Amino acid sequence: MATTSLDPGKQRLTPPAKRAVKGACFGFFVDYFDIYLPVVALTPAIAYFQPPDTAPAVAATLSYITLALTLIGRPLGAIVFGRIADITGRRRATLVAVAGAGTCTLLMGLLPGYATIGWLSIALVLLLRFVGGVFMGGEYSSANPLAMEASPKRLRGLVGGLIAAAYPLGYIAISLVVALTFQFAPTGGLDSPYVQWGWRIPFFVGAALSVWFLLYFRKVEESDAFKQEQRTSAVRKSPLKELLTGEHRRKLLQVLLMMTGMWFTVQATLSATPALLSAVIGLPSSAVNTGLLVANVFVAAGYLVMAQLGQRFGRRRMLVLSGVWTVLLVPVVFATMVRSATAAAADGSSVLPTMVWATLALVLTVSPWGIVSTYIIERFATGVRASGYGIGYSLAVIVPGFYAFYMIGLANFMPYEYTPIALIVLGGALAAIGALRGPETRDADLT
Repeated sequence: MATTSLDPGKQRLTPPAKRAVKGACFGFFVDYFDIYLPVVALTPAIAYFQPPDTAPAVAATLSYITLALTLIGRPLGAIVFGRIADITGRRRATLVAVAGAGTCTLLMGLLPGYATIGWLSIALVLLLRFVGGVFMGGEYSSANPLAMEASPKRLRGLVGGLIAAAYPLGYIAISLVVALTFQFAPTGGLDSPYVQWGWRIPFFVGAALSVWFLLYFRKVEESDAFKQEQRTSAVRKSPLKELLTGEHRRKLLQVLLMMTGMWFTVQATLSATPALLSAVIGLPSSAVNTGLLVANVFVAAGYLVMAQLGQRFGRRRMLVLSGVWTVLLVPVVFATMVRSATAAAADGSSVLPTMVWATLALVLTVSPWGIVSTYIIERFATGVRASGYGIGYSLAVIVPGFYAFYMIGLANFMPYEYTPIALIVLGGALAAIGALRGPETRDADLT
């Protein structure tokens, strides 16, 4: 018997629907904990997997590539698991995807280093991060539509914001785990405790979180919207084929344009900043880690604020507005952060001003993602919703995912530490144009 997700009279979430929402939040938390393991946990220990005397820029690029391969694997996971979610159910797809991602994270924590197996060590890092990315792409492609389908219109903005806020909370959690690990396994040269073995601890924690999520999500029920679709659809078509034809194709192309811009901005700020400040400019890794931990508390709050503004004034309007301020304001903030970091590295002064500017840059560029999941899910019909959301969210990361190489190329024309600014401007412009080409979605009927 189908469970009713909503109280028709009060438009409140029932207990099964609350479990679905909590599951999506928990899943996004685990997903982003795993995604940023290479950036936060592995960057200080990347020397373990590479030859001695590797140049700082090369070391930073290896960290970028590790993250890029994780993100590039996600679109493939969205295609595979989005199809499973649209045909056999969101719940089943979520369970399989999280089990695979957790296994890859555990294997990462068991890898030997360059001193033991040479270049094979970094090759295995890249392989496992790519395969893990495939499974990660399946988690949110199925769990997030399930949660949104359980939510009434008036709460979808808030639910989307809560799910999105789990992302910076995941970053905060990985930062805390790494910071605590630094206390008994200090980082430093190749022979330091963190580089030799301490980096494994965050990966083991990530694997444990995946197991915890699996135990919780087993109690989550399938969405009523999907059950209704199964009952009323006489022929089960291929979601991917449907997405590539007619009206669905136009919707997908619009979402991909907008999301390409969104990914450029987040890659140029959140993804590039840790290695830029520590490996390139020379600030202490522990200070950068702590500063970004605090910054993400403000980012989490920003998600919720933007989600509510999108519910109040329209998701499309707020996405366009955020693209405009990304183009006009964020470059100034980011440049000020770089100048402050360079001065602090040169004279040993406090990194606090640098991290204040970094926080402002992150809030301005990343907070609009509090609207993204809700907006994309509302763009697609039930039969293609998981596929449309997963592919639209993830496929757009491919071009921005190579941001490290674009930064190297741009360094021929400008100082390397300022190269993210060009990507920030490009991303803001594409996001604004993409949002302008789509409709308002907050009144969409997900059934």
